[in-house]
Parts: sequence; C-alpha cells; structure tokens
Amino acid sequence: MKFNSQMLQVYLVGGSQDVNHDVDQFLAKVEQALEAGITAFQYREKGKSTLTMAQRVDLGLKLRELCTRYAVPLIVDDDYRLAQQINADGVHVGQGDTDIETVSTAVGEQMFIGYSCNTPAEIATANKLDDVDYIGCGPVFATSSKDDADPAIGIDQLAALNAKSQHPLVAIGGITEDNLQEVHDSGVAGIAVISMIFQSADLVKTIAKMKALY
Repeated sequence: MKFNSQMLQVYLVGGSQDVNHDVDQFLAKVEQALEAGITAFQYREKGKSTLTMAQRVDLGLKLRELCTRYAVPLIVDDDYRLAQQINADGVHVGQGDTDIETVSTAVGEQMFIGYSCNTPAEIATANKLDDVDYIGCGPVFATSSKDDADPAIGIDQLAALNAKSQHPLVAIGGITEDNLQEVHDSGVAGIAVISMIFQSADLVKTIAKMKALY
C-alpha cells in the first residue's frame, strides 16, 4: 500500500498488553476500530507483552487479515523482520529502536517508514532521510501507555516541530477527547492514540470525534 498523509489522521496503536493480555479481546477491539473508521493501525507488541515470538507472528497475521479486509494500512512497531513476515504496509522506528538506516536498507523498497522525533535536532536529521515517510511526535502530554515514554513536549513544542518537519507529522501521547481539538489545531497531519480508543466506553463515538476533526 502506497503511503499518503491522510493515513495518519485517525491512527490507532496497540498490542495485547493494552487490553490485559487478552488476545481475543484485542482482536475484537481492533476490528471494531477498523469498522468505525480508523485510518491506520500500528501493531505495537512490547513493554508488558507476554506473547512469544511465534504468538506475535500469529497475532500479526490475524491483524494483517483484518487490515486488508478494511483497506487500512498495517504498520509494525520497530521489528522490521516481523513486519516482513506478516507482509505489513509500514514499519515505525523510535529513536531507541533499530537503527533507522538499517531499517531503510531492509524495507525501504517494500514498505513505508515512520520515525519518532521529539526534538529540533531529531527533526533536522529526519528531514535529510529520503526513506522516511512520516514523523511520530510525542508524548504531547504525560502518558501511562508506554513504560519508556519521554517527558511530555506540550502543544507549543509540537507545533514548532511540526513547522520544522518536511515530513507529515502525527502526534501521540496523553491525547484525550478533552485535548483532541488543541492537538489538531497545532497543524499536525494526524493523531495517534492507544488508551483513548482501547479504554473507551464507546469506541465508535470516540473514533467519530477524531474523524470529525478532519
């Protein structure tokens, strides 16, 4: 699937660890989110995940089937080999993950690449990388969804980084229904969330609020 920036608008990130390690519940929620209109899904099985590698591949293949059915891009967090095994559309790389040049060499011809950048220097480096298709930026606000989350950058820094980036930028981290509008108003191409959707009392309504911004 060819990358376009509209994919970033309503971007769900998650793995089984985000629903108390219940794989069936996780798959059910992802399908509900796909049906409700998310525009991208990132398979992020790490942190407190209890799955073996074989189980991660099996779950990834089921996610591949779901995303294909709803014509939504499937992106894998960091693990480009897993991304290749499940025929993902993209891979997302953090600053502390696999070296971006290694990922570019391995999958740059096969899938699109997202790159986490949270400082002006990181954005400047990313601007020079032709294989990077989009930037993930955050956490915008304090978040409990990632054990290794960096300090919150805030709306002003988000807007400043977005202005410097030559790649479309998706915001992530601590985003809620209460601050959705101000995140959108910073000028970002899209909004990525984990708990806002996975822990929502009404997933369909939450996604409708995100979609209404674009």
